[in-house]
Amino acid sequence: MNTSSSRRVVVTGIGVVSCVGQGKEAFWRGILGPSPEGNRRTVPDFDASQYFGPKELRRADRFSQFAVAAAEMCLDDAGRPPVDLDRAGVYIATGIGGITTLEEQIVIRYEKGERRVSPFLVPMMMGNAAAGNVSMRFGWRGPSEATVTACASSTHSIGNAARVVASGRCNVMLAGGAEASLTPTSIAGFQNMTALSTTGISRPFDRDRDGFVIAEGGAVLLLEELEHARARGAHIYAEVLGAANTADAYHITAPEPTGMGAVMCMQFALEDAGCKPEDIKHINAHGTSTPLNDAAEAQAVVKVFGAAGPPTTSIKGVTGHSLGAAGAMEAVASILTIERELIPPTRNTVNVDPGVELDLVLGEARSWEPGPVLSNSFGFGGHNGSLVVAPLR
Repeated sequence: MNTSSSRRVVVTGIGVVSCVGQGKEAFWRGILGPSPEGNRRTVPDFDASQYFGPKELRRADRFSQFAVAAAEMCLDDAGRPPVDLDRAGVYIATGIGGITTLEEQIVIRYEKGERRVSPFLVPMMMGNAAAGNVSMRFGWRGPSEATVTACASSTHSIGNAARVVASGRCNVMLAGGAEASLTPTSIAGFQNMTALSTTGISRPFDRDRDGFVIAEGGAVLLLEELEHARARGAHIYAEVLGAANTADAYHITAPEPTGMGAVMCMQFALEDAGCKPEDIKHINAHGTSTPLNDAAEAQAVVKVFGAAGPPTTSIKGVTGHSLGAAGAMEAVASILTIERELIPPTRNTVNVDPGVELDLVLGEARSWEPGPVLSNSFGFGGHNGSLVVAPLR
């Protein structure tokens, strides 16, 4: 990454809890497979008691449970490396935080009175609860923060955590995001703003797309300084070359129509990574299946990479949109795409919008020779995030 330090940052662990699978292998099989049915992408068969005792479980909102589970999986995958606890940090993002707890407790107050409201309401609902729970779980005393930038949250979190490692402040960072916002009021809010698909089908960049399918889940990466990883013989999935974020400064929910905020974000990410547009060999698009977002992103990609450009996919046809956790899940997908030498298809996209001039991977997965991957995330509030990961050279 473009810092004053020459320290390189690599990914040595992966943990993911998603609607299509828990753990990297199940997740990979899931994003290569068909879309789940229904207009809610819940995590099936999630057993939080594997990670929490009974008392702990009652004091952790579902989004924090996802974060802890993903972090545990991530460290298991990385071989539980010994770390300097003062140089090990946690950046876990969320778009909405503990809304499950908030909504439940509002109902309790209304029906049973103020004295029945849980004293754990605030520490369960606050956006930094997941990061706090993960840092306490492992005793990591380095920086512990929660980025809250809507659907760009966990892409920003990973980019910011990588800079902490590149700067020399930490040798390892757990970075990612978690979301659990499938509550009645939350869903009603998204429905009433016409953001959700009325058909229950996510079809990114399709002419018939009609909104996103809401999902929950979490994903966490272990970011590690390269020589630190090599010294312990770690398996290295990929290198984080660069990241960037910008603001549209346009509208609280709609993207800037020409995609200029996204254009600048991608260009800054390439600059940070030391890459030219032609160096990028694959794009994992934000691709939410909303009419405005997909159109703006497609325009932005063409402005940066030209017509067609690199092979592009959106995994949201399968995973749905997990809001603040989406960027971390897509970072996992991008890294596994490098490792497995296979680009997942954009599911449910049959009739590509005539205004979309992208080389979309459709139908079946596509073999490729791995190179640098650009992963995009764009969020309400005009927040843009781009991450560049690549095979270690």
